Amino acid sequence: MDAQSRKLVSHKIKTAQEIAALIGPRPRKKRVIMCHGTFDVVHPGHVRHLLYAKSKADILVASLTADAHILKAAHRPFVPQDLRAINLAALEAVDYVVIDPNPTPVENLKLIQPDYYAKGYEYAGGHNPKTQEEISTLESFGGEVLFTPGDIVYSSSRLIESGPPDIGIEKLMMLMEGEGFGFAELYRTLDKLKGIRVHVVGDTIVDSLTHCSMIGGMTKTPTMSVLYENKVDYVGGAGIVAKHLRAAGADVTFSTVLGNDPLKDFVLQDLEKAGVKMRAIIDPTRPTTNKNAIVAHDYRLLKIDTVDNRSISDKVLNEFRHDIAETQADITCFSDFRHGIFNRMTVPRLTEAIPPGRMRVADSQVASRWGNILEFKGFDLITPNEREARFALGDQDSAIRPLATALFEQAHCKTLILKLGDRGVLTYRTRPPDDLAPVAALDSFANKIVDPVGAGDALLAYATLALFATGVDVLAAILGNIAAGVECGREGNEPVTPDSVHQRIQELERVANLA
Repeated sequence: MDAQSRKLVSHKIKTAQEIAALIGPRPRKKRVIMCHGTFDVVHPGHVRHLLYAKSKADILVASLTADAHILKAAHRPFVPQDLRAINLAALEAVDYVVIDPNPTPVENLKLIQPDYYAKGYEYAGGHNPKTQEEISTLESFGGEVLFTPGDIVYSSSRLIESGPPDIGIEKLMMLMEGEGFGFAELYRTLDKLKGIRVHVVGDTIVDSLTHCSMIGGMTKTPTMSVLYENKVDYVGGAGIVAKHLRAAGADVTFSTVLGNDPLKDFVLQDLEKAGVKMRAIIDPTRPTTNKNAIVAHDYRLLKIDTVDNRSISDKVLNEFRHDIAETQADITCFSDFRHGIFNRMTVPRLTEAIPPGRMRVADSQVASRWGNILEFKGFDLITPNEREARFALGDQDSAIRPLATALFEQAHCKTLILKLGDRGVLTYRTRPPDDLAPVAALDSFANKIVDPVGAGDALLAYATLALFATGVDVLAAILGNIAAGVECGREGNEPVTPDSVHQRIQELERVANLA
């Protein structure tokens, strides 16, 4: 639905107070009926329910649950509340739509005081405490509950789980329109990233792909046999974050620790070639971290790690503190892979070395090691994934939105971008208390997934620069999400360029114009 189409129905979307004023107090000449639900995907069952309700009154008010209170599945709602409201408002039978900010419709029932309240037939048994509370509320002012016939039932959850509709572009357009910008601002922001000074501090990892072909198995033991073909090394970890930032146009300084070995030379040459200013501390007592994946016919058979996860010494810690304090930068970015630099003892000391007024960004990854993003409290931007969020909170069970809300509150950060893999991202930002949508949801912008490794690093880099350049958290999340999608479409951890992001934005804009 384009902006013009949305304008045709947006006049129906009201607050409960506005609806109460429009319909007037009881008793009324025109009868009012109200329905309430999630309406995540409007299906024939919903339409029949709404049509039945409209047949019993003159004015139909459709109330929908706000995103923050939908807990029925881990990644719901699938459709954000503003788009769900427009879907309902587009129906001719619906006169008004209200997004209910409360956990239950009881408060709005008291305020609107409809003549009738329509419920699905499955609630007619009277055993649900919430339904009983709604019935009591209606009876308190003389309203009546009507139960719609149950001859046809559809489940939004089943429809979504069987084949989620592709509404990524609609979500993106709705989000940008609500924030007051469009595709033109995305292009302009890409041009603003050049020259921003970023100091990256973190663990370097050399990611290796050893390509082999299958020979077969041993006859006497369950041993797989492969034929070596070639080996390709990539700078990963915090090193690729620095390369992504540099490729985007930033002026990047990188502080890290390396072993005194041939991989050290590879890292230094690779990053200096990329234009990254190196502040490497050489520690001869540890190896340069290397993670070597054995690959055959696009399958990763085995990963061999060469790593020493001991904490850095006090001497090295003080060198890092000096670098953080003395490096001229607009942003300090802690890229934590838990291979020695960051731990419970070093994080506070490294954080306190950041000069006042500098933007602070952190990403603490949980892979083979256990980082904790909550150790970086009070930062301007943090970008964990779902697993890292669950680990930090000790929460295996909550749905995504309550999980993200709890992490956002405990981290005391200004912006949280929660990475959800192929489901996209959730962005939490500081908002006025009366704002009903402190979270923005985006679907993944990956055309195809060749190798998802490194997508989060690309997101971190572009979101960081865009947030500093514009101060608009949603715009930063969009550009970061697009960069992550670009990275997913290629093998190996290679830096994402502004040209490739620009091209992907053009593709999205073409689809949006067709939509």
